[in-house]
Parts: sequence; structure tokens; C-alpha cells
Amino acid sequence: RWPSLLKYYSHTDGVSWLEEYKARHNAGLEAQRIVASFSKRFFSEHVPCDGFSDIETLGCPSHFFEDELMCILNMEGRKGLTWKYYAKKILYFLRQQNILKNLKEYLQRPTDRQSFLEGAVLIDQYCNPLSDICLKSVQAQVDDITDKVRKVLRMRNPRHPSLAAKAGEVLVPEVELQRQVLDAMNCVLYEQLKYKGNELDYYNSLNSYIHQVLIRRTGIPISLSVLYLTIARQLGVRLEPVNFPSHFLLRWCQGKEGSTDIFDYTYIDAFGKGKQLTVKECEYLIGHHVTEEFYGVVTSKEVLQRMVGNLLNLGKRESTDQSYQLLRDSLDLYLAMYPDNVQHLMLQARLYFHLGIWPEKVLDILQHIQALDPSQHGAVGYLVQHTLEHIERRKEEVGPEVKHRSDEKHKEVCFSIGLIMKHKRYGYNCVIYGWDPACMMGHEWIRNMNVHSLPHGPHQPFYNVLVEDGSCRYAAQENLEYNSEPREIPHPDIGRYFSEFTGIHYLANTELEIRYPEDLELTRATVQKIYSSGKE
Repeated sequence: RWPSLLKYYSHTDGVSWLEEYKARHNAGLEAQRIVASFSKRFFSEHVPCDGFSDIETLGCPSHFFEDELMCILNMEGRKGLTWKYYAKKILYFLRQQNILKNLKEYLQRPTDRQSFLEGAVLIDQYCNPLSDICLKSVQAQVDDITDKVRKVLRMRNPRHPSLAAKAGEVLVPEVELQRQVLDAMNCVLYEQLKYKGNELDYYNSLNSYIHQVLIRRTGIPISLSVLYLTIARQLGVRLEPVNFPSHFLLRWCQGKEGSTDIFDYTYIDAFGKGKQLTVKECEYLIGHHVTEEFYGVVTSKEVLQRMVGNLLNLGKRESTDQSYQLLRDSLDLYLAMYPDNVQHLMLQARLYFHLGIWPEKVLDILQHIQALDPSQHGAVGYLVQHTLEHIERRKEEVGPEVKHRSDEKHKEVCFSIGLIMKHKRYGYNCVIYGWDPACMMGHEWIRNMNVHSLPHGPHQPFYNVLVEDGSCRYAAQENLEYNSEPREIPHPDIGRYFSEFTGIHYLANTELEIRYPEDLELTRATVQKIYSSGKE
């Protein structure tokens, strides 16, 4: 019934299976109760930061609770979309909390027990909490590459010391023997397995995730360097990370161990197929001179800081993801490492303020910033004032606005909730999840979007639509038409508004139906009329 739970038991354990079954069954009921409550509680707003408080005080084993959430997510068919939407949010939160706890434990260890690979996996897991990523699996894939390197090494030098030692137990003393290891690594990684730097799609976040680097065999300098360094150390060659500007490198000591002379090292470009560089060639690589400090070795925490910094920059660049999930995740990671960094705390407060979410948390962050740096009082004061206004407005909100089609002012509204539409001008597919009898946006938005150039201007119905590219848009009625080939819209918020996809249209969930009580009947009648050719 629950094969995914086998990993929590040992064959030698004496287990009362009846009690285990009861515990799992009760956890399942509790999970279902909480998931079912989320739509009603949080339909009109982002799940608040304290929205998960009842989950944090669960009276059942967390792995049983998670297992039920996975069962909900894996339900077959196109039903239960709202349950899946909130189960995913809860699971995302639970796993991230656990990963953050593991990261903080990792950072508290002595530096010699902070594996670069483990740090990269923790970042990967936090940004992809619903993916099945674990250190054991990633390490097994790295071990497999290491074994391939040993085979090449054995053919070239059957008596090489790396062949006799277990992973990382013996340091290879002679530079020439180390060179043989690196040559064998380059042969396996870049010639046999075809690993390469991703020059064509450099700013793709997948390049930063170690499990994706292993799957796609491509990455950016820092992710490929972590892989390269890990394999080298398992074969007895101690490479070190170098936080070189614009292009992360590794260094390999050619002189006395621990030398502070930058010319005693050869620098390795894992992004450039393991090419070995001199100091001067490193400068050619980035096109300008740098001071000696940039050739120094960095700690595992500093490596993670740079990896997270890369993701932060990517999160700022993302334009289609209106939830800024990558930016939020990378800020969480950065502040887990540097909790008193005022610049990033302010960015987090501004981001939540911009998204209109978690106003209470925004106030907490701003209070922390003020305590750390009183000179920020101007920016802090502005955000505090507007956040308090947001909280007051929320308190004044009454029940949901209900829109009846029978109202005279709604007689021009032609389309209804749940219909799959196509934009006449831009060609995108979308589903309607809300409408207004006329454009309700401000004058600036109307001017920027050039709405007055439309034949009917702003004085026509406008529709809230979820678009297949993951964005949410506000489209004029004259720009929309029925989609002759309706299909599912792969939007992350689809379950927030709809409970099911029938194959032709979406069914509004209870909360959306309360707001548009007469739309479902019209949607069904419209679908019957348009698609009565037998498709239905």
C-alpha cells in the first residue's frame, strides 16, 4: 500500500505493523483535513508565513504526513487539482524547513568536515524540494565517474597509488603522479562522457544544480569545479577552490604544500575542459588584471555563498515567474548563511512587500534591519508605514465580491470562467479565472498597455487569464477567441482556482464558484455549443 515508506524500516526491526498502519492511516486523515482547509482559508491571499503553524505542531510522524501529501500529488487523472495545489505548497514548505535545518547543521561543522559536494546538494535540494535529490544518489553517480577514471588510469599506469587506495584515503605525493590523475579525469569527463561548459544557455538555473549537471553533463564554472574537485580528491589529488572573478577556478599546487606564492600553483578551468592555466592566462580568461588576493583558496561556505549569489542574480533576471520563487529561495539560503546581511534583508523585505505577501514577516525583517543599521531608518520607515496600511486594509476587507451574470452591468460579458481561450494578437493559450465588466486597471497601466488603441478601448469586459507560459494576464474581450483545440494549461496556479480539467474546459473549485455562481452553467452550455461536433 505504501511502498515509499520501506526505507524507514530495517529488516531486523521488531515492528508492530498494526500500530504502524493505524499511525499512517491517521496521518493520512490529518493531511487530508489540512489540505482541504487551505483553499477556504487562503484562496484570496498567499499562504501567510504563519499559515503552516498547525503543520509544524503535527501530532503524527512527519514522514507519514509527507507520504500522504505525495499520494495526493500522484493521484491519476485531471481531478483534485485544488488538493494537489495545496498539497504541493505544504510539501514544499515542510521539505525546505528540513533542508534549512540540515544546512545550518552543515555550516556549524568544522571546515574539514564540510564536503563541497554535500553543500552543492543542499542548495540543489532547497531550490528543488519536490525533486528526488539526495546526497547518497549524487555521490553514487560521482563514484561511478571516479571508477571510470580509475580504469583509464589502470591502463596507463597499473601501479599508480590511486588504484590501491580507497576514496580519498591517500594523497598522491608526486606532481607527475597527480598529473596522470588529472589527465585521466580530463579523458573521462570531457572526451568519454562529453561534459562541457554551457556557453549557449549560460544563465539557465539548471546549470547551478548538481543533480542536473550530472544528468545534462553541462554546467557553469562553479558547478563543474565542485564535480571536478570532488573526483580529484577521491583519487588523492588535493585541488582547492579559487573564487576568481567572473570565472570560478581550481588551483593545483606545484611547489611546497601550503605555499602563499600564487606562481607556485597551476589553475584549472573545469568549464574549459580541465585546461591548465598560468597566472597570466587566468587574466586573459577574464580580460583584465586582478590582484593576488583573487588567487587565494576559499572555504566551503564561501563556495556556497557564490553558488547562491549566482542563483540570486538569476532570480532577479527572471521575468516570467511572477512569484519570484527562485529569488525567494536563494534569499532564504543566503540569509541562512549570513542572517545579519542588511542588503539582503532589505531585498527580502522589498520583495515580500512588492508581492503583497507576509506583511507581518516584512515588519519583523524591518525591525531586525533597524536594529542592525539605524542609518536605514528612511527606507525602513517608508516600508513600515505602507506595510501597516496593507495590514489595515486587509482587516477591513469584507467577504468575497460575488459577480452575477444576471446583473444589467454584466450583460456585455461574453465569456465565462473555465473556458480555454486563445489570444488573437499574441497567439497564447489561456484559461479564464476572473472577469470585470470594464477595465479596472489604473490610468498608468491603461496608458502603458495602449488600451485606448483598441476599437472598444477600456470600456469593454476584461478577463483575468492564466497563460500557458506561467504568467497571469488581463486581456480585453475583443482580443480573445474560443480555442478550437482546447488543452490543459500548464500554469502553477491552476489548482488555486480549478478542481478539474474535463478535457475541454476547467471546472471552478468551490471558492471560485462562490465568486462567479452563474458561470459554470454558462461554461457548460458554451462548450456544448462550440464542441458539439463529437470531440466532447
